[in-house]
Amino acid sequence: MKNHSQVVEEQIQYYRDRASEYDEWFLRQGRYDRGDAHAKQWFAEVTAVQSALAHFAPTGKVLELASGTGWWTEQLNQYADAITAVDSAQETIAINKAKLNSPKISYQQANIFEWQPAEKFDVVFFSFWLSHVPPERFESFWQMVATALGENGRVFIVDSLYTPDSTAKNQFLKTEADTTVTRHLNNGNTYEIVKLFYTPELLRQRLEPLGWRCQFDATKNFFIFGGCQRIS
Repeated sequence: MKNHSQVVEEQIQYYRDRASEYDEWFLRQGRYDRGDAHAKQWFAEVTAVQSALAHFAPTGKVLELASGTGWWTEQLNQYADAITAVDSAQETIAINKAKLNSPKISYQQANIFEWQPAEKFDVVFFSFWLSHVPPERFESFWQMVATALGENGRVFIVDSLYTPDSTAKNQFLKTEADTTVTRHLNNGNTYEIVKLFYTPELLRQRLEPLGWRCQFDATKNFFIFGGCQRIS
């Protein structure tokens, strides 16, 4: 049985190997195509989260962790003065950079569990990343986030609700209590990765004892989102 460190290494390799097909998930294409009604609901909920982010207004210096292929970097780029985008996969960084080609964005390739901020930021943002943080690294990850924030700094999160039909048609979620899942690529290769699911209330309860005041919401089917600030 793999320990979480081994699973994290496999997770990093998975996202490197998945880079060229990652956008199929967001766009509901290929193995993620579950019909027009599903896609309509998905994109309506994406729009709702984008509106919430706009209301949050991620201005100033923004740190994006696990920036991926740039779907949310593009949103941040509308508001931020400068963005530092950190990701473990050079392959996704290359796609992100080519897609946005923005002088406001600087990129860093690093294992986020080993990375430490060298400056302070007004906003820390991460999408579909917290669910990949192993339970035993939850507290240390949030300590790093706190270190990255300047005075009155804020955090905004987007992640997945437990919804079986949000993943590919040939992939299956376990239960909400499981901490890993098996993921497939289009070529059939399989990987074990960390995947946890939070509800707004559960995540708020996890973070409050760590010194965070948070307000989370959820769309009907697919997403959890919201913001946090330090209270101690």
